[in-house]
Amino acid sequence: MFLANLATYALSHVPTAAAWIFQEATVGWDPISLWKQMGILAKIVVFILFIMSGWSIGVMIDRAMAYSAARKQSRAFAPAVAGALREGKIEEAIKVAERNKKSHLAKVVVAGLQEFKAHGDSNDIPGEQIEASQRALERAEAIVHAELKRGLGGLATIGSTAPFIGLLGTVVGILNAFKEISTQKATGLGAVAGGISEALVTTAIGLFVAIPAVMMFNYFTNKVEAFDVEMDNSSSELIDYFLKRRTVRR
Repeated sequence: MFLANLATYALSHVPTAAAWIFQEATVGWDPISLWKQMGILAKIVVFILFIMSGWSIGVMIDRAMAYSAARKQSRAFAPAVAGALREGKIEEAIKVAERNKKSHLAKVVVAGLQEFKAHGDSNDIPGEQIEASQRALERAEAIVHAELKRGLGGLATIGSTAPFIGLLGTVVGILNAFKEISTQKATGLGAVAGGISEALVTTAIGLFVAIPAVMMFNYFTNKVEAFDVEMDNSSSELIDYFLKRRTVRR
């Protein structure tokens, strides 16, 4: 009996409570209204997050274009340089590499070919000539690896710090909500809606910036690792070619 009376009482007061909540809730939820309702600290947080988002998008576009060009030119370079080397035309192979300057394979291979050619007419023993070419290949690989990774460090930093910057905005919004409760001496939704909206918006923007940055960082890192494997294989094959060439000369 008691439970039935309690349920009847609660149901009878639901419309009144709902009306009270929605009358106090005067917060606009469109982007312009949310921006106007934010405090100065929350606006600074959002501004920083938008700068980070723009930076990460720029890095994504730049790396995507660089990797696409490297892949495309490497596919054209590999068979062309293989054909030139098969015929013993090192000069032609160097020219092919120089025509594909965006190819990661061409940047590495041309370093080895130029070093080998520079020692080709000298009286150095074959071992020194091969070692010099191998060192040139290793140096070129290190340089190309650094070029391929350019910007990825910033992308990782954005992906790891954006949620915490958004969390700072969350803390600021909650503090503003408590401040409004203290100022208005009220605990209704209208008193805390502004602060809560700041907290939710900054958190959402922080995640919106961080998630794509982390995903693309992992994707680009895998790409660079694949390029590294290809460069290692090309270097090994070129050293094998040099060894066979010196053996034939003997």
